[in-house]
Amino acid sequence: MATSPRSADTISLCSTVSSCPDRNGFYGGFQRTDKPKEPLSKAQIIAREKKWLYMLDNWSLYMSKNYKKIRDRCRKGIPKSIRPRAWFFLSGAYLLKKKHPNLYAELLEKPGNPHVIEEIKKDKHRQFPFHEMFLDEDKVGQIELFNVLKAYSIYNPKVGFCQAQAPIAAFLLMHLPAEDAFWVFVSVCDVYLEDYFITGLEVLQNDAGILEGLLKKTCPPVYRHLQKHRVEPLLYMTDWFLCAMTRTLPWETLLRVWDCFLAEGIRVIFKVALVILGASLNSHKVRKQCNGLCETLEVLRSPPDNVLDEDFIINHMQRLNLRVEDFQIEHTRQKARRAKQKALQEAQAAAAAPRAATSSSTATVASYVPVAASTTPTTTMTRSASNSQNNTFSRPSRTTSPTNITSGSVTVVNIGGSDDNSISSSTATAGATSAMAYEYSNGGVATSSNGAGAMGGGAHVIVATTTTSTTTKFDGVYGANGNTNSNGNGSVSVTTNSYHT
Repeated sequence: MATSPRSADTISLCSTVSSCPDRNGFYGGFQRTDKPKEPLSKAQIIAREKKWLYMLDNWSLYMSKNYKKIRDRCRKGIPKSIRPRAWFFLSGAYLLKKKHPNLYAELLEKPGNPHVIEEIKKDKHRQFPFHEMFLDEDKVGQIELFNVLKAYSIYNPKVGFCQAQAPIAAFLLMHLPAEDAFWVFVSVCDVYLEDYFITGLEVLQNDAGILEGLLKKTCPPVYRHLQKHRVEPLLYMTDWFLCAMTRTLPWETLLRVWDCFLAEGIRVIFKVALVILGASLNSHKVRKQCNGLCETLEVLRSPPDNVLDEDFIINHMQRLNLRVEDFQIEHTRQKARRAKQKALQEAQAAAAAPRAATSSSTATVASYVPVAASTTPTTTMTRSASNSQNNTFSRPSRTTSPTNITSGSVTVVNIGGSDDNSISSSTATAGATSAMAYEYSNGGVATSSNGAGAMGGGAHVIVATTTTSTTTKFDGVYGANGNTNSNGNGSVSVTTNSYHT
């Protein structure tokens, strides 16, 4: 079985670290490649490099007239020597840098939000700790990672900094100079993963529903198994999507997936997730052994090595019977479903309003929300029409943030803490139908139930630890059905638990 990313980070150094790095710079960890795939012949490599160099020299023409050729060559794999420049063009970062040639240096000169800066400093050492670039605090990798994340928090104060962004930035710095990596990072966060990192994670919740709908279409047996054991998508897909698979896949597979991701967009992450789900649980024997929620999640956290192989992932991605229209249909369906749920919550909140003065409930939860900066944005990002792909699934723009909802639900806002066990808190609003909170790498495991006057449903807390405690927990979401007494009051209890990633 493959070692899961989080468990790999906690294994003894003596058992995982080699005296010399592999060809990708890893001394240890689950992404170290001891036996790389047999390379192409020298003649094949040179032929592919020539094709890519010609295509990059005529990029605008290919994007406007022959995008299919770009997509097909990305699916075959971009030559290693060409990959940095190809990613810079595929993402549209070259247009951003051309438009703002001095902006990155100007952003580095600004002080930034003190609270955001402190959060970045606390998080930078956790990214790829076995890679030669990030081994020590004084290494160039951690210095440049801090600079990229700080610059982005000033560039886009609406998002500021979210912990899930750090592995993406570190991954890009392994392939690109700092300034080029910054602009690719801007494109990924603001275009490819648009609104993924804003407070509330509403887009991620919507995409969880889309993934579930696509799984029902592509692999009904696995879908029925997950439904039977009430394995919600957010339990297993949060890390996959927020970190764009950078903490999930073996290194060679990750590079191939990102070649496709930057060419085709978020659809690629959906397809990779569907392949992992289908291949890991497709066997009736495996499903029979996974006779509960925790057993199922354990399989999804540690898929077999052959499932994560680059050729297996890429080939099965292309064999999925999914069209762009399928994504659009599911997106529309999930949008309508969430609108209906919101209307129902508002109606329930209005009905419960007379009891608001006498019904109260306090919820204390661990938070997983972006650390938003308070400064005014210096510029906004636009994507050139010549760099758009007309067959790429995309969502309509969202202009409002799902924060500070005043009725019908609970919004948890990051208070911020002084250490890795910081706990944020919020008060449940009377008439809430559910309470939802998010935690990524700071401590805190919660058992929870509904807010005041709850009308059923459950509160969920996303946790990222498997350390022992009296509270049942696992990587993903822990949920408890709502308990209400005769006065309609719910309750939430929290068990904090120290751990390190």
